[in-house]
Amino acid sequence: MNTLLVVGSANADHVLAFSTLPKPGETLMSQQYRLELGGKGANQAVAAARLKTPKQQVEFICALGDDGNAKLMRDAWQSDGVILSGCYDIAGQNTGTAMIFVSEKGENSIGVVAGANACLTSAHIVQQQRLFDLASYLLIQLETPIDTVATALRLAKQHDCTTILNPAPAATLPSELLSLVDIITPNETEAQALTGITVTDTHSAALAANKLHQYGIGTVIITLGSQGAYVSVQTDSERYNQLIAAFPVTAIDTVAAGDTFNGALMVALDEGLSMIEAVSFANQASAIAVTRHGAQRGIPYRAEL
Repeated sequence: MNTLLVVGSANADHVLAFSTLPKPGETLMSQQYRLELGGKGANQAVAAARLKTPKQQVEFICALGDDGNAKLMRDAWQSDGVILSGCYDIAGQNTGTAMIFVSEKGENSIGVVAGANACLTSAHIVQQQRLFDLASYLLIQLETPIDTVATALRLAKQHDCTTILNPAPAATLPSELLSLVDIITPNETEAQALTGITVTDTHSAALAANKLHQYGIGTVIITLGSQGAYVSVQTDSERYNQLIAAFPVTAIDTVAAGDTFNGALMVALDEGLSMIEAVSFANQASAIAVTRHGAQRGIPYRAEL
C-alpha cells in the first residue's frame, strides 16, 4: 500500500453567492449562503482520497478546534477514506474559518481566519515521523505556519519522500525552503509572488519557471487557468517544457480547482504516470470540480474521470 501524505489546513467555508463580486466599500445582498468543508490541505486530502487507486492510501496531518465543525469534518473525511492518525484537536481554539464570495462567473474572493491551523507546530510534525517514513509523496501548502511547512519538507527529504509544494496563498518564500521542494505548483499570482515576474502566458511562465529552477526545484508546474498548465522540468534525467491544455468547461465555482489539481497530480505521479500524463489527469479532475458548487462537495471521484 503506497502512502500519500498531505499536511495542511482545514476550514469551515462560509460561502456567499452574488451576481458579481462586491467592490471595495460596496454592500450587496447575497443570493445564497451555505456552509462547506474546505481548507487547502483538507481539500487536497479529499481529492487524493477520491481519486486514488486501491493500492494507495491518504494520510492527513492537520489541526482542528474543539468545536462542532471538527467532528463534522472528521466524519466527512473518514467517509472519503482519509486516514486521520495525524489529526490534532487543539483545546480552546476554533477550527479554521473562511469567508468566500462567489460570482455567477465562478470568480471568488476569500478571507481566512487561521484558528487551529495556526497551532499546527513543527513539534506536531516531528511526532508523525512514522508517516513520513511510509509516504512516497508529501503534498503541502501555506495555510499553516511557515516553520511547520519547512519542518515537513525537511523531514520528507530525510525520508526520501518526493515533495510537492502548492505555494498558496501567494507569498514570498526563503530560498532555504524552496531548496527542499521537488515539484512546485503555483498559479499565475503565486508565481509572481515567488519570482517577481508577471505571469500571463507561456512565455512569461517560462521565465518564472526558470527562476524557480535556480532554487533547485526540478519540476515547475504553473497553472494558467483556462490556458492549461505550463510544465517545466529540469532534472538530471529530463529537460523539457510543455503547455498541457485545459479541458474546456463552463466554470461556476473555482474555489477548490487548484486543490483538486494538486491532489490528483500526486495520485497520478505515485501511480506511475509520466509528468505530462499526470498533469493531464489533474487538469481533467479540476475541470470537473469547477463545474460544481462547493469546495470538497465539488471534488470528483475517480470513476467520474
